[in-house]
Amino acid sequence: MTKTVFTNVNLFDGVTDHIRPNTYLVVDDETGKIVEVGTNTEPEADKTVDLQNKYVMPGLINCHTHIIMDPLTADGGTETGEVAAVIRALSNLHDLLKSGVTYIRECGSTFDIDIELSKLIKEGKITRVPEIMPSGRPYSMTGGHGDQPNFGHLVDSPDEMRKAVRQGLKKGAKAIKVMATGGVMTENDFMDDPQLSEEEIHVAVEEAHHKGLIVAAHAEGNPGILNAIKAGVDSIEHGFYVNDEEIKLMLEKGTYLTPTIVGAWAFIEYAPGKIPEWEMAKIAAAWKDLRGNITHAKNAGVPITLGTDAGTPFNDFKMTPEELPLLVEQGFTNLEALQTSLNSAKLMKIDDEYGTLEEGKFADFLVLDENPLEKISAVVQKDKAVYKKGSRAY
Repeated sequence: MTKTVFTNVNLFDGVTDHIRPNTYLVVDDETGKIVEVGTNTEPEADKTVDLQNKYVMPGLINCHTHIIMDPLTADGGTETGEVAAVIRALSNLHDLLKSGVTYIRECGSTFDIDIELSKLIKEGKITRVPEIMPSGRPYSMTGGHGDQPNFGHLVDSPDEMRKAVRQGLKKGAKAIKVMATGGVMTENDFMDDPQLSEEEIHVAVEEAHHKGLIVAAHAEGNPGILNAIKAGVDSIEHGFYVNDEEIKLMLEKGTYLTPTIVGAWAFIEYAPGKIPEWEMAKIAAAWKDLRGNITHAKNAGVPITLGTDAGTPFNDFKMTPEELPLLVEQGFTNLEALQTSLNSAKLMKIDDEYGTLEEGKFADFLVLDENPLEKISAVVQKDKAVYKKGSRAY
């Protein structure tokens, strides 16, 4: 076994609420896993990398992306043909890793592209990109939020849902995404429109859980959020109008919440005058409520994950770190904001190997100039070094 030791590290391991100074990490070069974390003395290794007393933290885990989308369009550009969508997805994956994202859960991909890309990444045929937990196409009712070109599996009964999910799992989906409400990017529905029924969603949950896989529900308003929680989904995506009844049920069921605040912020910041009025009106209305509702859920104990909805209008693939300062603005501590990434790992059931920098876990980490526990914007640093399994990618 050849080993690399990273020395002169100020370590935020993702678990503790303080920096560990004068720390070293020893990485097995073959597996990319950390085999030792220590302080002061320097162990023997085949190679030494001096990180010059910079701050090291775990790579970010973004549990809500759309790598096939074009953030410079109002509708995500899902009408793009398959070859063009693959080329775009690869470019977006590189941007994600460069920004500090080392693992993603893709929450809806045209042509099931994410499934094929995830296989190629595991085989080492695509490098310098995050690993992918693919969901394939999302599941939507006819005329629903996922009824876009080349995008959704359209289902209109529990039986249709069961067959479609089984087909998705056969293709290689490792997570399932369902559309429980309307959304911002589809013209003929609203965030409080319930779409897939509780019964339809429950079938998707049943089929996924049979294989130990997780289900995410696009659910922005009520009663769709409640339907999805009752149906047993593992995470509510967006959850802009989550209320006390739903929070109580989420706590009982252990449901995670992925707020995607940066996606809404990007609309407010960059979209006015550049997207249709109906689309802007929806997000402007939600912006008044969503931040307080998300913080209320966090304060009640609902686990909050890191997910950005990357690919939606003006929400590009370098913006994941921007989510963390936005959370802090809404009342999260720096540690709580940073640990949304660990919560993503727990939701995705990969926290035995990812999400923290501890012995036995992969050496996916970022090297920052400033301390993120003191200054959350440190994570936004543009020229930070990004390591994937102990090898520098950027």
